[in-house]
Amino acid sequence: MFITVKLLNGYDAPLSYKVPETWDTSNLVGKIVVVPIQKRTEHALVCAVENVAPAGHFIIREAVRIETLPDDEQYHTFIKQVSYYYALDPLVLYKRMASSISDKEYAEPEGVVESQEVAKHVLLTDEQQKVVDFLKPHIITPTYQPTLLHGVTGSGKTEVYKELIKCAYEQGKSTLLLLPEVSLAVNFAHLLRIHFDDSLPLFSFHSATPAQEKRMVWHNLIAGKPMLLIGVHIPLLLPIAKLGCIIIDEEHEVGFQEKKHPRINTKEAAILRAKLYNIPLVLGSATPSMSSLYNVAERGWHYFQLKRRFAGAFPKITLVKLIKEEKRPEFWISKQLEAALADRMARNEQSIVFLNRRGFSFFVQCSRCSFIFSCKNCSVSLTYHQYENKPDRLLCHYCDVSELLPARCTSCHAPEQAFLKKGLGTQQVVTIVQRLFPHARIGRADADCTKNKKKWQQTMRDFHDQKLDILVGTQTITKGYHFPHVTLVGILWAELNLNIPAYNAAETTLQQLIQVAGRAGRASESSEVIVQTFSDHQLFDYLTETSYQDFYAYEMGYRKELNYPPYIRFAEIEFRGDNELSLDNEAKACMQLMQQQITERNLPVTLLGPAKPPVHKIKNTHMRRIYLKSADIKQTIALFKYLQAHHLQNQIFFTPNPV
Repeated sequence: MFITVKLLNGYDAPLSYKVPETWDTSNLVGKIVVVPIQKRTEHALVCAVENVAPAGHFIIREAVRIETLPDDEQYHTFIKQVSYYYALDPLVLYKRMASSISDKEYAEPEGVVESQEVAKHVLLTDEQQKVVDFLKPHIITPTYQPTLLHGVTGSGKTEVYKELIKCAYEQGKSTLLLLPEVSLAVNFAHLLRIHFDDSLPLFSFHSATPAQEKRMVWHNLIAGKPMLLIGVHIPLLLPIAKLGCIIIDEEHEVGFQEKKHPRINTKEAAILRAKLYNIPLVLGSATPSMSSLYNVAERGWHYFQLKRRFAGAFPKITLVKLIKEEKRPEFWISKQLEAALADRMARNEQSIVFLNRRGFSFFVQCSRCSFIFSCKNCSVSLTYHQYENKPDRLLCHYCDVSELLPARCTSCHAPEQAFLKKGLGTQQVVTIVQRLFPHARIGRADADCTKNKKKWQQTMRDFHDQKLDILVGTQTITKGYHFPHVTLVGILWAELNLNIPAYNAAETTLQQLIQVAGRAGRASESSEVIVQTFSDHQLFDYLTETSYQDFYAYEMGYRKELNYPPYIRFAEIEFRGDNELSLDNEAKACMQLMQQQITERNLPVTLLGPAKPPVHKIKNTHMRRIYLKSADIKQTIALFKYLQAHHLQNQIFFTPNPV
């Protein structure tokens, strides 16, 4: 008996091995085995079993052993389902699972600050208790029950999670708790370790987890011991015996979709797993995604609301229309926001000033010839950054290329005095606020700051301990942090992300605004959020958390009229290559091939493109995209696999429901 295997270490060619006589050969396909390679051993996936030796003049070595996996009967079926949905070879997912438990160095998480306050013994509110009472029976007697928990910021969704985790553990079952970012996963792990003490095994499993802890997780999984497993993407791809519940916090976040291909969406994969395993799935958010609210309305998902904050009161929302002609000390800070910042400082209260752009200015332009300094590797302008005790630089936020601000224009050789620094970034906001309030203690929180972990953590601790008056930040502070002394949030340029060419731009913009507004008044009965804008977009009618359902009605009317998700299934095919002309020609040819298939088979699929994405070149790799709209995702998967069967010069990638 012989087996054909593919190694999980990245080597793609199939290899053949002899099966030891002691092995049970009845169900070998899909098993993970250990095989010899030169003087070492490697893990491999069994792809086929043969009765006769493969032809060829070579010695066939004997496989070493069948790898022991956790006792998860549904695991291989789950991997097949996810592979089909993302049009992948299952080997890709097995490789990811195997690499995640290898003994490699871990990366420090970005923006991790351990929370200082944990309420260990909390009496649940009536709203919270109803959720727990509903879901516990579905954990005890396993039932697929997707449940959306719509809880306003500070309403205590975590307290509900704790009770469900405890219930699963008491039944001898494990719980998966998934977060959209590593920093949130680390913070949650810290909170829950304090809450549960040693009463149940709790493990983190993500890019910041040390190899030793990963080995402990694997040993526990092999032993079938119940546990709480916290992470972002990786835990969902692990085999888990006796999985009792999956919890997804901040379920609306686009961070659940991986940034690199294959762009698996952990939330979508979790839905597949919960349904296959017949277990409850809990999705929590203060700003639920439109797709989840649609599933409540149309597909039988259960829905609970937590309408009251655990402490503090909802902030007052003030919308300020910035008028360019109005005279004010600083263009970007309205008179209302300036007065409110001064008032908070006088009362020894804290403020957050939010802008979702880092750096000093978006771009630098020559006033004489209009030349804009752009990245040579990517189709974006370079962002202007200032530094303490270092010369100013231009940075690319996509490939990290960095160069000194030139003394003269590259195009017309005009001197630096002719350069215009346009747009606003958090660095410039700090400078502006410091000019208005020279004695203020100001901190900055953005992706540039998180690169220096110690400095970042110190900034967060200082703000928590009231050693800072004002924190200027991006989306890094919109969720997961509890600052009890913040009574004012100022939002600059609130409509900034509305101009992104995406059908869900209004949804993601409002979610972000509500999340950052939710940092105010978490321990105060009097707080305010000042939202500055240049436009009169209807979105700003829904800034209060209590009007979020009204926004759903407004947004879904627009989606239905234009036939966008969730009323239709959306998919993306991305082409990548080094030669732009070749890429253009092949994308157009593939468009024609698919259109022929649609016509010949009378498929209800609409194609859009090929088109350049907003950023169409990154690190000298060009990109083109074709979008597919259909009522059935199976039809779009079939069209992509039809393209894969052709010999293509460029790389192609498939993403269902890109966010």
